[in-house]
This record gives sequence, C-alpha cells and structure tokens, in this order.
Amino acid sequence: MRPLQLFDIPPDRPFLDTLAAIWLARQGPSPLAQAEGLILLPTRRAARSLGEAFLRATDGRPMLLPRIAAIGAPDETPLILGGTSDLLAPAIPEAQRLAALTRLILALEQAMGVGAGLDAAWRLARELARLLDEAERAEVPLAQALEAAVPEELAAHWQKTLTFLTIATEQWPAVLAETGLMDPVARQNALLRAQAEAWKAAPPEAPVWVAGVTGGIPAVARLARIVAGLPQGAVILPGLDHGMPDAAWKSLTHGHPQHGLGHFLTAMGATSGDVRDFESGAPPRPPPSRFAVFSRALLPAEALGDWRQGDTASLEGATAGLSRLRATDQQQEAVAIALILRDTLETPRSRAVLVTPDRALAARVAAELGRFGVLADDSAGESLAETPPATLLRLLAQAVAEGLAPVPLLSLLKHPLAAFGLPPAECRAAARKLEGICLRGPRPSPGLPGLRQALGLARRVKEADAVIARDLLDRVQAALLPLLRIADGTFAASPAALLSGLLASAEAVAANDEEDGADVLWAAEEGEAVATLLADALPALATLPDCLPATLPGLLDALLEGAVVRSRRALRGRERGSGATLHPRVFIWGALEARLQSAELIVLGGLVEGVWPPATDPGPWLSRRMREEAGLPSPEEAIGQAAHDFVSLACAAPTVVLSTPRRLNGAPAVPARWIKRLEALLAGGGITLPEHPAARWAEALDQPQGAPRPVSPPAPRPPVAQRPRRLSVTQIETWIADPYALYAQRILRLRELDPIDQATDAADYGRLVHRGMELFLAEAAATWNAASPERLRVAMERALGEARLRPALANWWRPRLLRIADWIAGEETRRRALIEIAAVATERSGELVLQTPSGPFTLTGRADRIERRTDGTLAIIDYKTGAPPPAQQVIDGHRPQLVLEAAMAALGAFGDEVTGPAGELAYWRLQGGHDPGNLVIIGDGDAALLANLAAQAVEALAALVARFNDPATPYLARPHPGRIVRDSAYGQLARLGEWGGSGEDAT
Repeated sequence: MRPLQLFDIPPDRPFLDTLAAIWLARQGPSPLAQAEGLILLPTRRAARSLGEAFLRATDGRPMLLPRIAAIGAPDETPLILGGTSDLLAPAIPEAQRLAALTRLILALEQAMGVGAGLDAAWRLARELARLLDEAERAEVPLAQALEAAVPEELAAHWQKTLTFLTIATEQWPAVLAETGLMDPVARQNALLRAQAEAWKAAPPEAPVWVAGVTGGIPAVARLARIVAGLPQGAVILPGLDHGMPDAAWKSLTHGHPQHGLGHFLTAMGATSGDVRDFESGAPPRPPPSRFAVFSRALLPAEALGDWRQGDTASLEGATAGLSRLRATDQQQEAVAIALILRDTLETPRSRAVLVTPDRALAARVAAELGRFGVLADDSAGESLAETPPATLLRLLAQAVAEGLAPVPLLSLLKHPLAAFGLPPAECRAAARKLEGICLRGPRPSPGLPGLRQALGLARRVKEADAVIARDLLDRVQAALLPLLRIADGTFAASPAALLSGLLASAEAVAANDEEDGADVLWAAEEGEAVATLLADALPALATLPDCLPATLPGLLDALLEGAVVRSRRALRGRERGSGATLHPRVFIWGALEARLQSAELIVLGGLVEGVWPPATDPGPWLSRRMREEAGLPSPEEAIGQAAHDFVSLACAAPTVVLSTPRRLNGAPAVPARWIKRLEALLAGGGITLPEHPAARWAEALDQPQGAPRPVSPPAPRPPVAQRPRRLSVTQIETWIADPYALYAQRILRLRELDPIDQATDAADYGRLVHRGMELFLAEAAATWNAASPERLRVAMERALGEARLRPALANWWRPRLLRIADWIAGEETRRRALIEIAAVATERSGELVLQTPSGPFTLTGRADRIERRTDGTLAIIDYKTGAPPPAQQVIDGHRPQLVLEAAMAALGAFGDEVTGPAGELAYWRLQGGHDPGNLVIIGDGDAALLANLAAQAVEALAALVARFNDPATPYLARPHPGRIVRDSAYGQLARLGEWGGSGEDAT
C-alpha cells in the first residue's frame, strides 16, 4: 500500500513561496504542466496570495496557474468538485434561513409565554444557525447529542433550553425537507464526501494538493486522506512541531498551538511521525531555533520539565529579530506601530505588515499611516454596519423611531450622504441653522409638528435663518414621508414594508442637487454590499409577522451584524491629481487573512487577553460541560487556533515585534498568555526580549520635550473704549469673581451653547417660577385674602401652559410648581400678619447712572419683587430656584446683587412708587422638592446695616469701574481662589485646568 504523502513546511520558511517553488520544481519547465492540477487552500486570501507567490517565483513572468481554490468556502466547493454538486439539493440562502428560524423562535416563545422582539429573535436565529453549523461540521447528530448532554438532574433552565432547541432538532429538518433545500455546511460536507468517494474510485492523473489546513473538520480530513493516497496527491501542513515529545502530543489541550494539527492527523488516521519535511532548498528567514523556543515556551503543563533542558546560547540565538513594544495605551500603540511600518519602507523591497484581530487598532494604525502619506491595504475590511450607506440607514431608522429627537435627527442631517435635494454644503449649513434655533436646550415635542412648534416659539431668530430652517423641515418631511406613512404610530406593520419604506426614504435623504439618491446611496463597494444584503433580506422579511415600528432600528442592526466589506474608501477624494494608491509594501491583516503569509517585518498587535487570544464563549444555548458531552467542538479550540497563528506569524518574518498596550479602553491590560510563557522561559536563561524604541518615537512625535510647562493664566487687556460701560447687577457679581468671563461675554461676545436634547433646564424652570409670581402679583398686587392661595396655584398653572412644553417635561414640573405655590402661600400669610404692604412691584427694571472720573457708568437691574411697606421702607426679594448665596458673602460684598438693587431703589432707579431705604433683603429659595422653599435673610432686617451695605456697594462699584478704566488692568480668570463663581461656562475657554492647580474645567 502506498504510504500517505504527508508533508510539512517548517514555520521558519515562507509557506506559500515554498509551496509555489516546489510545485514549479516538480511540474518542470513546461507551462502546460505547471498549469495542470489543483491546489486546495483553507481561505480565499491564501488562494489569492498563492497566485502572487507564483509570480514572485517566476520573477513576474506570465504563466498559466494551476486551479487554486479555498476548501473552507462553501460557495467555492462546487467550483472544485465540478458536476457532483448538481446531484444535491441547493443550499438555503442565508437570509431565508435566518427568517425561517426567526419564525420558529417567535412561535415557540409565544407558546411558552415569553415575549421577545423581532430583532432579538433574529439574533437568536443567528446563534441557532451557528449551533447547527457547528454540529454539521463536527458531524454530530444534534437530536441524540442534546438528549445526552442535558441529563434530568440539571437545572430547569437547561431543560427549558432543551425544549427550545427542538426547533433545531425537530422543526428545522422538517422545514428543509418541505422546501427541498439544505443547510450550507451540510451541503458542503456532502460535496466533500462525494468528491472523496469519486477520487477514491477514479484517482485523477493530475496533481492534487491540500495545503495549509490546520483544523480537524471530519469531512475535510477524509478528503485529505484520500488526496494523500493519490498517485500525485500530497497534503502539506503548516508548522507541525516535529520536536515535541510523544508524551506532550498525548496531553495536548484545546488551547495548544498544535492541537488542531494533532486532531487533523488523528482524523486522517495518521500521526506526526508520518509527516515528512517538504524540502525546498530555500534558507530559513528567521533563526531556525526561533520556532523551537516558542514550542518549548508553550509546552503543555505535563511537559514543562523540558524547560530545564537546552542551553542559553540557543535561547539567545532564537531571540534575534524579536522585540517587544509596550505602549502606554491603544493610541500610542497605534502611532508606534505606524512608525515601525513606515521605518521598514526605508529598506528597498521590504514588506511591512501589521497583524491583529483588533479592528479598532487596525483602524487607528491606518489613520496614523496617513500622516506619513502611506495608504495601507487593510485586507480584513470593515464592518458593513459602519460604512456610510449603512450608518445613514441606521440613523434614519433611529431618528424616526425616536420621534425625530434632536440627537438622532442632527446625526442624520449632518451625515456625509444626507442632502435632502440640496447641495451637500447647503444642507449642512441649514442643519446648523435648525440646530441653533430649536434643537438645543429642552427637547421639542415629538415629530415634525413639535419641531415646527419649537421653531415658531424660538426667540431672537433672524427671519432669514427661520426661512432656511423651515425649508429644511419641509424637505425632511417630504423625504421621510414613505417611512412615516408606515412607521409614524403605534400600530404594527410588516417588517418588509418597514424596510422598503426605510430604503425609499433613505434614497430621498441622499438625493442632492446633482445626483439621484439611489446613485449616491448604493455607489461603490460598500453601497453595493448594503444593497445586496438588504435586497436578499426583503423577501425573507415578508414571511415574518408584523412588528412595531420601534423595532426597526434593532432589526436593521441585526440584519447588518457580522457583515464585512472590503472597499477603497481610503482612496476616494485623493485620486484626482494626487496619484494616491495603496502602498504595495504595507499591509494590515486580520489573523485569518495572515495565515500562511510571510513578510520581511511583522508586527503582532493587540496581544492582550480577551483580544488575542480572544475571550471564549460557549454561546447562549449550551454550557461547556453540555457541549463536551454532546461532542461539539470546545470553545477553547479558538484559543488553540489563535495560538497556532501567533507562533506561525512569530516565525514568518526575520523581524517580528510583539506589541501590547499597558491599558486597553482605560483599564489595565493583561499581556497574552503566550508572551508571559515566552518571557518566563527566557528569564530562566537570564534573557529578556529587547524593547523596540517605537514607543519613544511616538512620544517624541506627539509630546513636547521636557516636563510639562503650565500655560500662564490669561490676562487680556482690551482697549478702554471696548470695555463695558453698562452692566447689570448680576454681571457685577461676575465682574468681581471672574473678570475673564465678563470679558468673553461682553467684549468677545461669546455665548455658551445650550446642550443638545437637554433633559431639564434650570433656567427655564426659573423663568416659569418668575412668570407665575409675576402673573399672580400683577393681579393681586398688595392684596392677600382667603382666595389668594388658590389664585397663586392658578397663576403657576397658567405660566406652565404659556411655556407650551412637551407633555413629559410639563408633567415633571407641575407638581414642583404647585408645591412652591403652597409654600409661598404659607409664607405670604405669615408675613402679612406681621407687616402691612402698601404696594408691590414685580419684575421691575431700573437704571442707575454713576458719575465716575472716567465718565458715566450705567448700572441696570431687574428686581423680582419690591414691596413698599406703610412705614416707607422697602423689602427687596429675589427668587432663586438654585442655591442662593450665603448671607455672609452678601454682607462681605462678594455677592452684591441684592445690595446693589437696594442702592438703586434708595436712589429712585425703580420708580417713585418703590423708592426708599431697604428694610428687608431676602432670597426665597423655591425648589419645589421635599423642601419646597426656604428663606435667606440678609442682615436680619437691620435697616441701618442695610443702608450702610448699600452705600459701601456703590463705593466699591465706583472703585471697580475706575480700576478697569485703566488700560493696564487685565481681565483675569477667577482671581480669587475658592470664591464661588456664578457662571463657570468660560473656565474651559480660559484653560483653567492647565494652570489653575485642579482638574476643574480641564479640556
């Protein structure tokens, strides 16, 4: 019997280049002979790269390639196996499969009394499909396996899970039989079995090679055994460890790098001793001992005694070309890796590669490479859900589901593809107008009517801006009409109709003044990918039950989940006249794309626990113990495959950098277990891996030299002519405590924008309280009787109605306002029993002109309430819905608002009716909470003290005006540490966090 043709290419030789060289050597110089045969590889990327390896082997000369296919791609299997596929039922399309499983899940959940949304059911269907595929690959009869895996003594939860999984074991086979379709993996297995039988019965005359397979899928292993016995067949394994002791082979765990190969050989009926080296004559690129050191470092626990063997010299030689990169965080890691890749380009013909499963790190590195004019080929692609067409659809669905709330609506309006029939730049400008008018501050009422109402109530708006905003709302209404007809309400609708309406509205949103929306939205690779996915989903969704419109965003996310697209977005906008193109020697690969690859320099990035190796998850259906008893693959097999990738890539280049950030997403990161093992082995020989200097390069690139130097506090000195000559009493407090804030507000004319979608606004609440009191006092004046408490409550309700707030906010504030009314009623009753009030002025404005050496200065004020008593004295009351200042700060002159109002009243600034000395200054704190109100009385009603305070306040103000009339006097930011500042909005502008000694307002 002919021995199995099992070979191995050592990890220190480039796998695909070696494979191509041996194929050409064995087939001879004839072009026809070189093209005759079939090579099966595990992935499409490896198949493409083998074609490139053939070109390198022939120095770029044209040649006819043999057939090269990916055995792991179900849709390529029929291309490999020819007419055999015609004898089998077609594979069920993925969208149709998920829709059918979703329908079964919803029916079972309804029967079990469990309610779940359509989007959640679709995600469960995907997990169930994954379980079906795992069972098919492992050739495990799922029904019998689940019966054995869930014994009666397990918790009731698992018994319910077993009942739920009858979908997979009983109902799903019936669905497939009824439709005459097959699961894709089951069909692939059947094709592989059929091809194995065909080749066994009639061995092909042309060469057939299976190369680079590392997993133990039974159908692939059977086919590989047949190929290994063919006259011109061969199975070539990547990176088999011939030096590992037999005892270690027997004790391999699922997480060991050689576990997959060992399982594959076992499934073929072979052992590691049956595998021979595939000699190529090519010299090893990294040191030959590097693989041996990695193998020793990752030995199973039972074989760790081998660490005591070997000499230090072999360890030192193995570390040549290896280095460690320890970055502070993900950003510094990305900058450092980009610098390493760019540095490699200084060496002619050297290829530089980043390999990482961390897509966020890959995106950061690609962006950093752009700083150096390098566009890297990121072969792992990007998540389809994050591409511009998909994000537009997701934002549109979210905006409609949330009633056009400010945040999702603005996100939609400012999306790069959104234009609503306008030139894109005009659409962005109109969106900013609408944002400034009615999308900042408290949320408007839901929908377009709420937005139009907010636009109509907006204050201090230029008519031209209002016209632009109204036009944009008209365009939004027209564009969203196809979706709003279906989704504007609480009634259930067909998910297919919802998606169709979403697509029609999205095309209207994407239309601009030059292009139709469909041409914009579905353009390029990512647009085509989204269109294809959703076109396939529409007929499948038509078979599902109706759902609420609020389900649409989650359903769309579920449809897009897991889809990946490779596009040329990085090149767009750079091609015209720039000559921009992907760099031919810089690559970013995922772990899957990197298998069997080699380069001159490889950076293994993101080597931290939970990323590489990945976190393992047995899935939502079965525990680890249950999976083991069912015969399903262990989740830890992913760790073993990741470990094999790590070792292979660490030996696939002369220069390899192992990169780990110290912090990941703000938390300490744990280096990958393989690095810890390697460092422990080397430490036993007194060796440490050298540190790559790229982290220092990154720091030097982005950080200034030397210790941090705080900036000096701002000290602007505007010309005297620009300094204000008219201020309110509240602005005087700001002038004293924070002159820089006054400078920014009055001289630079800067105003802090209201937050978007502000939940509640204390300023608006304060205006409601003031308006309610104004309405009441305008009617009641100095009169107080038994009907007054109820009239006060009515005034508060009236003020609330005038504000025309959205119902939720009005209902939030109403009980607080009524509690305030009741507290005021009690306080009024108490006060009226002690004093007689002759007149009351509410919301009274006044001006006082001070004659100073540098000219007149006008002090303005608006008193919330001034009472003139029958004894001629005044009571000045200020309503505070926030915290009033402590009485001592008022007396000390730090918070002079009320005292200055008293001085203005004494000098007749508020009118003759309320002119006179102050007999009472008080703050009424009106919160409406558990403690609805309380008093802060200044000076305990001592008229002489209050008169003295008023005179001192006027003198202090005159001195302040004189001081700031000096051109040399700066407007300092918070010159009195520890003093409470009324408005801290300008602290960030003053960069307070950089010089103020605390983190307050740090940018």
